[in-house]
Amino acid sequence: MELLRDSIPMVFLAVSAAALYSRAVSSRLRPGIPRLAALLPVVAFLAAAPLVFTSAVVRGTAAFFLTWLGAFKVALMAAGRGPLDPNLPVLQFIFTAALPVKLRSHGDGRPGRVAGAAASKARSVFLVSCAAKIAVIAILLHLYKFAGQLHLYIRLALYGIHIYCFLDLLLPCIAAAGAALGMEMEPQFDRPYLASSLRDFWGRRWNLMVSAILRPSVYDPVRARAGKAAAAMATFVVSGLMHEVMVYYIALRPPTGEMAAFFLLHGACCVAEEMCARRWAARGWPPLRRPVATLLVVVFVAGTAFWLFFPPLCREGSEDMMLEEWAAVAAFFTGTGQKLLPYDLR
Repeated sequence: MELLRDSIPMVFLAVSAAALYSRAVSSRLRPGIPRLAALLPVVAFLAAAPLVFTSAVVRGTAAFFLTWLGAFKVALMAAGRGPLDPNLPVLQFIFTAALPVKLRSHGDGRPGRVAGAAASKARSVFLVSCAAKIAVIAILLHLYKFAGQLHLYIRLALYGIHIYCFLDLLLPCIAAAGAALGMEMEPQFDRPYLASSLRDFWGRRWNLMVSAILRPSVYDPVRARAGKAAAAMATFVVSGLMHEVMVYYIALRPPTGEMAAFFLLHGACCVAEEMCARRWAARGWPPLRRPVATLLVVVFVAGTAFWLFFPPLCREGSEDMMLEEWAAVAAFFTGTGQKLLPYDLR
């Protein structure tokens, strides 16, 4: 199994070394062109590192961690912005640079630490959430055995649930590892299935680490020069382009533009939604009931994802390849469970 090969530890060691170099350089060079020039080799390395993996799932995950988030963090640090700070302790710096996390700061600007009572409650919620996500993924892996008999839209809906459960299981587990080391992380998801608008979905609930990176790197600079609507559109354009890059890492095929079109469409709809919301409120009309608004968001996101988001991930054998990899994951954990437990799981 790819997850057990030596490439992951070796890549992590190389990324840690690159992070230490970035920290040392940034400690000696002030933000600006000299620091950027010194950090460009790190950005190039982060773009190339995921290509060493043969597994599409591992390669895509590494590309998200390193090529997208990691490279953006380093580029922001070159300008003296973003979550990376050369004054952070070494372990916190490496953790933040290599993984999709953001340290939660208190009012004095110092990274937060987990409080006792709050940590105990959060730990209980985390364990229940993880158990639920693991159960859902186990059910999905079983259903994938019958993928050839399922309607296309049913399969795509299952893939959407799988992506959410996988990310909302993996990223909080990484944050929990940070918490075990005394670091408090900001949350990555906030129940996106309860979003009351597209702006609520993308800005406050879905994959908040990406939002935290795109805000200082794209949204804030564009908003300062061209206004809020242009900033929102620019942010979605960059997100769409980076998703095209992620598809390349997963499928190793040239981009088709469908991912970019998906995010461009959602960006335009977010801008139009805000304009309509302002006019709606100005006329004194009551807002839509929460269940109705949430249903509309879910239908729109799912419908446009079926149309533009999933096709690049499913064509030319990519769907079968990823199903085979997840089947191997299921077989690995089933085999491990059979060895650990005194009875047959089948």
